[in-house]
Amino acid sequence: MNDHRSCAPTAPRTLATLALLLLRANHVVPLETIIKELWNDQPPRSGATTAQTYIYQLRRLIDEETGGDAKQVLVTRAPGYLLSVDPQQVDLFQFQRLTAEAQTLLEAGRPDQAGPKLRRALDLWSGPPLANVDAGPVLEGYVAALEEQRMQTLNLRIEADLRLGRHHQMVAELRALIVEHPYNEWYHSLLVFTLARIGRRHDALQAYARTRRVLSEELGLAPSHELRRIQQAVLHDHEIEPPQPIAPSIESRSA
Repeated sequence: MNDHRSCAPTAPRTLATLALLLLRANHVVPLETIIKELWNDQPPRSGATTAQTYIYQLRRLIDEETGGDAKQVLVTRAPGYLLSVDPQQVDLFQFQRLTAEAQTLLEAGRPDQAGPKLRRALDLWSGPPLANVDAGPVLEGYVAALEEQRMQTLNLRIEADLRLGRHHQMVAELRALIVEHPYNEWYHSLLVFTLARIGRRHDALQAYARTRRVLSEELGLAPSHELRRIQQAVLHDHEIEPPQPIAPSIESRSA
């Protein structure tokens, strides 16, 4: 696509309009939604006209890149506008497709095939979503949803690796994830389980103790049943069943 050249507009509100249209590609985005994104609940009297000006600027940019196909790409359709794109050209759609395919493979008991798809999906991420966009209230909601989707895909990839017995390779990643997400109990449970599974029972119990301390001192919570189950299995040298996949985080328990 355009030899990977950057064709994005530089004006912040024009860029935000493009981001909104791309995230809803092949669906109509009402003009009212564009106005809310750009000015929240305090649009100027000329808000509709100004938003239409940003659409015009995007069409002019598309014309420059496509040789005059802007009206077929950025379509006026009541009650707003529709950006018509090939889903194969949008990383988000490819990410969602790969994740859905991999989840189906996991449910069918084929983690060896699911893992590569999940890695390909995660490789499409180059950083936080819409990092170069000054997001308003509508785009902020999309950013939160995209981050959640990325985390769900990461969790599925971890689950695939867990099923394949890649415990040694998971320890460093889990420690890093716990630093980034200190209240995600599933990651803590996985670390305790993984350390025990590779014969590091002392380290597993230390990891559990640190988690219990964080829960108590920072949130006033006791460890979940899942964490306590794994800790007891380590203490008594019982066979340990892995944590249930994609368990809820501490944040959701404390809400």
